[in-house]
Amino acid sequence: MSTDAAAEHPGGLPSAPRFANPFAAGRLRALGESIPPTWMVLVGIVSVQAGAGVAKNLFAVLPPSAVVWLRLLTSAVVLLVLARPALRGRTRADWMVVVGFGAALALMNFSIYQAIARIPMGIAVTIEFLGPLAVAIAGSRRKTDVVWVALAAAGVVLLGRDDGSGTVTLVGVLFALLAAVAWAGYILLSAATGRRFSGTSGLAIASMVGVVLVAPAGIAEGGTALLDPRLLLFGLVVGLLSSVVPYTLEMQALRRMPPRVFGILMSLEPAAAALVGLALLGEMLTVWQWAAVLCVVAASAGATRSQQKRERRARPAEDRQDADAPE
Repeated sequence: MSTDAAAEHPGGLPSAPRFANPFAAGRLRALGESIPPTWMVLVGIVSVQAGAGVAKNLFAVLPPSAVVWLRLLTSAVVLLVLARPALRGRTRADWMVVVGFGAALALMNFSIYQAIARIPMGIAVTIEFLGPLAVAIAGSRRKTDVVWVALAAAGVVLLGRDDGSGTVTLVGVLFALLAAVAWAGYILLSAATGRRFSGTSGLAIASMVGVVLVAPAGIAEGGTALLDPRLLLFGLVVGLLSSVVPYTLEMQALRRMPPRVFGILMSLEPAAAALVGLALLGEMLTVWQWAAVLCVVAASAGATRSQQKRERRARPAEDRQDADAPE
């Protein structure tokens, strides 16, 4: 999932966007009506991972922290223009929640870029996906969820197999695990932010918080390279591919498909990351590593489906049909 798209739904799934700019909203609706929603989600998934692939190619001349900063800056500017959030009249609790949300966003992006700088993209994203998987099954006592936990654990064990290539480093794995923890926090804080801020305004503010938090490391490590127009252009491309494009497509897709379908489609991200890593970076995974990716994909899809079944049973009967109907 794009790092911006989970901010408007308690379960980490986005809802339909409400932009302050009527012209932008009209253009987005027109785009949404011309493309099947499933394809929009799939293109968004590929866009996120393609952005990560472009970012990794930049790491030779621009440090990961600088690329993260450019990515966050790009998405923050776009969101601020579209959402135009109101800053007055906010309580201290509102600001604490949105700042925490921004910190989780910054840490998630910083950690995953540090991870993909050290280990193959497919492996990094597979480990990172343990975060939302943990949120999906947290507190569950259903026997079926034990299966998803076992599948995910099997994936982790398979990723830990030493194939002698040296492509999987301990530091890279630790950064990916940190990204997983941050993603879990991001999902939980997105729910709290969505309750306090309307539309995309909370996400826009959180994105600016992320820009400020990453700026010291990004600017210090990027140095004069950040003044190179070509590198800035590539940084803009990363921001568009990783945040703006998938965010727009995913938000539009959810207007026309049930959230449960969206959640299951998003479980394909680890596999997409592995394929993009192979295509753009030449990162070959072993048979065991591919098996690990598939285990986590299956666990994530199963846990997502189980979670949404629990939510459906907990709602009144008249609300269940609304939950499954496209907006």
